[in-house]
Amino acid sequence: MVEAIPVMSQFCEIEAARDGDPQALDRLLGRSRLNLRRYAEYHCVVNDVEDAVQEALLIASRHIRKLREAEAFNAWLFRIVKRECNRLKRIARRISGEPIEDVILPAPHPPYPALARDIIAAFESLPVHYREVVLMRDFEGLTIDELCQELGQTREAVKARLHRARMLIREYLV
Repeated sequence: MVEAIPVMSQFCEIEAARDGDPQALDRLLGRSRLNLRRYAEYHCVVNDVEDAVQEALLIASRHIRKLREAEAFNAWLFRIVKRECNRLKRIARRISGEPIEDVILPAPHPPYPALARDIIAAFESLPVHYREVVLMRDFEGLTIDELCQELGQTREAVKARLHRARMLIREYLV
């Protein structure tokens, strides 16, 4: 059973971990592991759950100092896990030879249905190489360096492709 921690205590522990306290970081990530695993079970392929959680914990331990707000810690961790799940799915697709295109599904009840349809149409109108870079950057949260590794392109090429894709989306929506 996961122990309940007062919110202020968790924030203090996050601050201590950000300041370099290895014991606080260990306790913090240890308590988060079970929730991360549950989240990964929903978003990952069964065989990749543990890998995604391990990688997320490793990334979090390396980059905890970059976390700006302690209140965002849980959302930040879950985002890392989801990004790892998506990365592992892409690797599996490449190995199996399946197309890498992701399908964008609108929210079940978007607040502005017409806008949601327009955005989906804008994405669908993009060439595949532009759509891929926007999805990976804006929806999966990959950094420019991670995009360079995934796409095998230089930073300048990735940034130019992302800029062109966003310009095309803007033009379509206007």
